[in-house]
Amino acid sequence: MTRDDESGDGRSVQPGLAASNEEYDEKKLRGSRFRSIIAPYLYVAPAFVVFAAFLGWQLVQTAEYSLFDWDGLGASTFVGLSNYLETFQDPEIRSSFIHALVLTLFYAGIPVIVALILTVLISRSSKMKVMSFYRTVLFLPQVISSVVVATIWVSMYSQNGFINQILNAFHLGGLTHAWLGDYSTALIAIGVVGTWTNMGLCLVLFLSGVGNIEPELFEAVRLDGANKWQEFFAITLPELRGQISVALTLTVISAFKTFDLVFVTTRGGPGNSTSVPAWEAYNRAFNTGQVGLASAVAVVLTVLIVIITWAIGRIDAKETA
Repeated sequence: MTRDDESGDGRSVQPGLAASNEEYDEKKLRGSRFRSIIAPYLYVAPAFVVFAAFLGWQLVQTAEYSLFDWDGLGASTFVGLSNYLETFQDPEIRSSFIHALVLTLFYAGIPVIVALILTVLISRSSKMKVMSFYRTVLFLPQVISSVVVATIWVSMYSQNGFINQILNAFHLGGLTHAWLGDYSTALIAIGVVGTWTNMGLCLVLFLSGVGNIEPELFEAVRLDGANKWQEFFAITLPELRGQISVALTLTVISAFKTFDLVFVTTRGGPGNSTSVPAWEAYNRAFNTGQVGLASAVAVVLTVLIVIITWAIGRIDAKETA
């Protein structure tokens, strides 16, 4: 019996040393597996701690408040799911959710369509020296405080504001309105502000996506005789699928959670014509002393946003697959 074994390179290795090396390799492998499992959680942990401290715990408290009848000061009474039933039965709260759906058209639908058209136009004019200036101007509404934006548009929508002055200048004085004070135009007027605000975001996303499309794809369809529209639907639109999904997610969420714009411009009025779920939650909690009902509205709104976000993500995932 030999006392030495031979290693792969022909050198003799002591049996005890070989066992030690195998044990070392096994420990190293286990350590590597452990790090590969734990590392992702460690990366996520700081964000999760911040979420739990500043949002998660408050969300749990809100869900707890929604089960009680409480005016915010005195004793509370457990009422189970009654606040949720009232959320779906109260006509004003139901109207606020319908208004949010209407705003989705202005906050998400129109900005995405207009931004796609502008993307096609701007991408064909990329050699213009002032193109970066135009991009900055179009993105400007995204970086301005929403309170400032609301204040500007309140001035523009006023009876003597910029919009009515333009109409009078073109002898269309019969169309002038106090746009935010009219039942028929107030919600649309707020929606237009949302369109103006979100269009720059969509445009920046789509322009970045167009910049990543391989030029050979465009050359191929041009050689096949495709016109500009066929080129758009065959190459540009499919390649922007991911950016469109992100834009829809962000803009739809902004439509449902809008509050500051309504608070500054109309405070839900005239009547109840511009109330939205976030405004109803605020109004019920701090003006009418219905903290439990306000919490139920907030929870329903949160669940609705999560479902919509998940649905948009699933559509993109199916298309990608």
